[in-house]
Order: sequence, then structure tokens, then C-alpha cells
Amino acid sequence: MSVVTRFAPSPTGRLHVGNIRTALHNFLFARKNGGKFLLRIDDTDRERSTAEFDQAIRDDLDWLGLTPDEMVRQSERFDLYEREFERLKAAGRVYACYETPEELDLRRKVLLGRGLPPVYERKPDDAPVPEGRAPHWRFKLDHGEPIVFHDLVRGEQKFDPKLLSDPVVRREDGSWLYLLPSVIDDVDLGITHIVRGEDHVSNSATQIQMFEALGARPPEFAHEALLVMAEGKLSKRLGSYGAPHLREEGVEPIALLDVLARIGTSQPVEPMTSLKELADGFDFSTFGRAPAHFDPSDVESMNAKLLHHASYEEVANAILLDITEADFDLLRGNINKLSELEDWLTVLDGEIEPIDLSHEERLVVKDAAGIAERLDWSRETWRTLTEEVKAMTGKKGRELFHPLRLALTGRDSGPEMAGLVARMGKDRAVRRLEAAAKR
Repeated sequence: MSVVTRFAPSPTGRLHVGNIRTALHNFLFARKNGGKFLLRIDDTDRERSTAEFDQAIRDDLDWLGLTPDEMVRQSERFDLYEREFERLKAAGRVYACYETPEELDLRRKVLLGRGLPPVYERKPDDAPVPEGRAPHWRFKLDHGEPIVFHDLVRGEQKFDPKLLSDPVVRREDGSWLYLLPSVIDDVDLGITHIVRGEDHVSNSATQIQMFEALGARPPEFAHEALLVMAEGKLSKRLGSYGAPHLREEGVEPIALLDVLARIGTSQPVEPMTSLKELADGFDFSTFGRAPAHFDPSDVESMNAKLLHHASYEEVANAILLDITEADFDLLRGNINKLSELEDWLTVLDGEIEPIDLSHEERLVVKDAAGIAERLDWSRETWRTLTEEVKAMTGKKGRELFHPLRLALTGRDSGPEMAGLVARMGKDRAVRRLEAAAKR
């Protein structure tokens, strides 16, 4: 069996990190098994779906490297849904209902008050039809046998259909709800594996009967533990962390994907430079049942690890600055994101604001300025400069190096000073030392 997976977002907003994780796992499982990864835009909600979000989702997936092998839109498949709906209606598997939301809510409260499960109660076939009221439509669950399936993450799952409500599949105005069109699409597109969050487990039980009612074999399911922020907050904060934020911050896509591929599993989260590497190690048997804790700082840390070992050729296309390979090699060990290169280029080529130093530090810097003025300038200059300043002032360690770094770069830390000093040039270095000594 050739593996076919799908990612099915609604174009009602941008992708956030939870969506991206689902897309990634579908992509990796398909790639590991030599299969296909499909994108299905679930745009049946015509009021909230927009062409702008549709395009943004596709752009974000492309930027992440998760480009689908095929794409469909539900809004272009209504004829198929209508045809299959009529077939289910003829078979008695969908039926008309006329309760208002207020009536249903009242009945649920009554059942709960009696200590009973709030399951929808079917009306007799000969129940009177309210005059002037359009029906909504429910799928009729078969109460004969338990619904049992093996989940690739959660193991055996078993549901008593008598404890599940017949789901509404179509509204009074004829518009579709999620469950039935999704199954019809999965059958038509040959989806073999559905990978999604554990909040869909009961939906899957219901949908298994829909597959069978349509004469199709249900796909396999993998329901992942949900993603939560590291401090325990749910999707409210996750919703603001996605591709637009990452692009703005200068984070490389693979840094996020490295983290999302492994958190919540027994495998270590480690830097990998390609989706192929991630796919080769992807295994649902390593997924845990506990919530997967996501911390944005882990992505920044991963991004830094990748950049510290990246070659200029690997990142050149992503750098939005005019920077030489030599400058990148000098700076890469001290950047967490490519966007930080701009600030360091100012240190190398621009002007910095003189920093406030203590009286003792200004004396050290003043002596350094005088010594620097008469030195030949090369990569050995930093060693010569610090040795002569040490001999003149008696300062060593932090008392020597810290004020010089502050005066020359305006920073407490950064790349090794020998390379920085050689690169910024004698005139700029002397000028900064003199300015800091006078401030």
C-alpha cells in the first residue's frame, strides 16, 4: 500500500506552531514511506475563509519546505459531497432533524441533571415535522457493535456507539460541517493515514462508520498528544507563534522543524540540516501520550546551533544583507539568528555610541588608545595591544579585557576580539578607544 497523508487547514487564519507540527508529521511519515503528502484547504465556511489566508498557508508551507505533492479545495468539491450525501440518504444513514439549538441545549441539561450521558435522542420515524422549519441532517450511527481501531500512537481504541451522538453533518441552510466532507475527500483522494491531534479521537470513531457506510476501508489513525506551551498554557499563546513571526525574527525553518519533529517523543531533539534526516528517523512508536511541551527558546537555541556550524553557502540565500563569507565566518559563532548580523556589521563598518565606563576603565582605555595609535594593524594586533596595556597598567583578566571590548564594540560579549579588531581597522578602533576614554 502506497502511503498517502493529508494536511487539512481552514483558511481562516495563519498557520501557528500547532498546525505546523501536524503538517510536518504528515509530511515526514509520507516521505519516510515513499508516499504522497496532500494539502486540502477546508474552505467550506464561506464567511470566514479568505483567499488571502489560503495563499498565506501555501506560502508558509513552501517556506518551511513542506510543499505538498497535490492540493485540493473543498469549495470546489461540492458536487461530490452532494452525490455521496444522496447515496447515504437513500441507504438510511443520514436523516432529517428539526430541533432548534435551544431545544437541544435544554434536553442536554435535562439528561445531565438525571445523571445520564447527554447523547442525542432519535425521534420516531413517524414524528411530526414542524411546519415551516428547514431540517438539519445527522449521520445515523450503527449501535450494533463497538467501534474498535488501532491507533499508531495511542494503541487500541474502543468506543460504544450508543454513547455517541449521531453527528450533525449538514446545517439547515445546506452548508456542510467538517465530519462527512472530510471522509468523502479521504475516500476520493485515497488517504491511507490520518495524523492529527488527540482531540479528534472520538471524531475518528464516528468517521470510521462513515467510511464503512460509503463502502470504503477506513484509513489508519495516529492521534498525537496536544502541543502546549512550556509553562502549561494552551493554544492561545501558540496561536501567535508561526511562520510570520519566525521570518520576522530571522529564524531558519529547519530550526523549528527540528524541535517539532521530536518534542513529545522518546527521541532526542538535535540539530539536523534536512527534512530527509528528520524523515529517516520518524517513528510513531516513539511518541508519548503526555502533552508535548513547546518552548520558543528551544527553537532559538536550535537555530543558534545550526548557524554556528553552517557554511556561508548554506545560508547565503537567506541573508538579506551584503556580507562577505569572511565576515560571516567571523560572526556566526555569536549569533542566534541571521537578523543579528546587521547589528554586528555596524560594529565592523559603522559607528557605535561611546559607552559609559568607570574611571578606572577609562584610564585603561586611554592607555590602549595611545598604544594602538603606533601599532601595525593585523590579526596579531589584539595580542600585542593587550600585552602592552597589561604591562603599562598592571591590569589583567576581566579588568583588562572587559573595558577594551566595551569600548571597541559596545558589547559585553561577542566574537573573538582578534578577528574583530583586525577587521574594523586601525582608524576606527583608535577613534572608538579615544571616544570611550573621554566620555
